[in-house]
Amino acid sequence: MKLKSIYILFFFLPIFSCKKDNYAAPSSTLKGRILYNNEEIGLEYDRVPLELYQPGFGKKGAIAASFAQDGSYSALLFDGNYKLIIPNGQGPFKWHQNAAGVNDTLTVAVNGSQTLDLQAVPYYLIRNTVYKAVGTELTATFRVDQIITGNDAKKIERVNLYVNKTQFVSGSDNIAGKELSGGAITDPTALSLKVSVPVIVPVQNYVFARIGVKIEGVEDMVFSPLQKIQL
Repeated sequence: MKLKSIYILFFFLPIFSCKKDNYAAPSSTLKGRILYNNEEIGLEYDRVPLELYQPGFGKKGAIAASFAQDGSYSALLFDGNYKLIIPNGQGPFKWHQNAAGVNDTLTVAVNGSQTLDLQAVPYYLIRNTVYKAVGTELTATFRVDQIITGNDAKKIERVNLYVNKTQFVSGSDNIAGKELSGGAITDPTALSLKVSVPVIVPVQNYVFARIGVKIEGVEDMVFSPLQKIQL
């Protein structure tokens, strides 16, 4: 009798295991972009995080996501109510804050896939960017507009022109770059940077470029939109 009981126990174990493994996967996509008055806030790929919490679901930790270069994000979720937040000190912008000056949460009700654009206020934006290539010399002209003024204003530490052979362009991903210190800027509305594009192997007749602004006391840079340039 004892042997029969053991046999039955082992017979049913695979069935229980199958049931445990057959929970439905999350199928709702929450996506959108982080914007300033519908204007793109350019970021370094996968550097600025956002977090989603689902209260009362038994999961205390955050569901982590991050922004792409164009400020877009995407998260695969179960339907339900979530709290969305960008952690303190993250991003070259100011997120919604509560009375204590701490980043506030945004309540999100997920019921099927949906688009939710997020609004933030960047310290600076790079605008009117024009690239001109002559041979292997690439020149960028642009302006840097200060958005946050007053007591919360921050100075420009430096401005960079980055060039890469792929669409990922930043201080970490580039084959060439040029830097201008913030102290050397006399007119932020009329800036120009020039860089020499090195030999690319295998050969290609185009590059990708972006302008980045490093802000004093802020870890993450703000970037201009990605641009493909024919050489």
